[in-house]
Amino acid sequence: MASQTQGIQQLLLAEKKAAEKVNEARKRKQKRLKQAKDEAAAEIEKFRSEREAAFLEYEKKHMGSRDDIAVRIENETRAKFDAMNKTVALTKDKVIGELLERIIYDVKPELHKNLRLN
Repeated sequence: MASQTQGIQQLLLAEKKAAEKVNEARKRKQKRLKQAKDEAAAEIEKFRSEREAAFLEYEKKHMGSRDDIAVRIENETRAKFDAMNKTVALTKDKVIGELLERIIYDVKPELHKNLRLN
C-alpha cells in the first residue's frame, strides 16, 4: 500500500511539473508573439514614414510646396481681378450711357392696357 501511495505521489509530482512546463511554454509563446507583433508594428511604422517622406519629396519636386501653390493662386487671382477692374474702367462710361439712353431718355408714355375709359 505504501508503494501505491508513493507511486501516486510521483505521478502527481510529474503531472505538476508537466503543467508548469506547459504554462512556461505558453508564457514564452505569448512573449514571442507580443515581441513579433511589436517588431512588425515598428517595421510598418518605419515603412510608412519612409513612404511619406518619399511622397512629400515627390510632391515638392513635381508640384512645389503648398506655400508656393498658395502664392501662385494668390498672384493669379490678383491678376484676374486687376484685368476685370481694367475692363470695368474701360466700359463703365459706355454702359452707363447706354442704360441712361434706353431707360431714362427714351421714355414713351402710353396708357396701360388694362385702363378702361368710360
